[in-house]
Amino acid sequence: MKARVAACAAMLVLGATPAAAHRLDAYLQATTIHVGKDRLQAHIRLLPGVAVFRTVVGAIDTNADGVLSGAEQRAYALVVLRDLSLAVDGQPLPLTLTTCKYASVSELQEGRGVIEIDFEATAPRGGPDRQLTFENHHQPRIGEYLVNALVPRDPDIHITGQSRNYKQSSFQLKYAQAGVGTRPASAAWWSGITAWLLAPGARAP
Repeated sequence: MKARVAACAAMLVLGATPAAAHRLDAYLQATTIHVGKDRLQAHIRLLPGVAVFRTVVGAIDTNADGVLSGAEQRAYALVVLRDLSLAVDGQPLPLTLTTCKYASVSELQEGRGVIEIDFEATAPRGGPDRQLTFENHHQPRIGEYLVNALVPRDPDIHITGQSRNYKQSSFQLKYAQAGVGTRPASAAWWSGITAWLLAPGARAP
């Protein structure tokens, strides 16, 4: 058991803020982000407290039949994504829904149900030092936010800094990635030859 707890703790980058107790009158939204060279992946867990159950489920069960259909679940997941923003080096990135999973209505009503949403984005090309910005503006009147970055699986990527606002609705992550920002000597040589050939009045040596 102790080993399992230690393994879970090791997955979070140092400096992460510990989760506060889940309030009954809040909508806890905890996001974890995984950074890769070409792709960014994120997982968000949404836990509505008992006192805000009707507000949350009312936004999902749009036909008010007491059943969360597959179409309603997907539609709500897309609403959540529209309230999130992700950018790298100041460039906003489109978010793609990958999966969503919902607890039963009875579990949500009892305050022990979880809504899980996975999404991803394509990382733009960039240099060795990068900055990711994530913001969550879903249900701000009742929202309670947490966000952390997972330790990168790619050994060439290293987290260099994290910062959050007080509510954790805004998060910035700085990271370094090796093996980018430079071109092989052969590529640089060919680029120079191409530029010379295209130059006006260029003559063979």
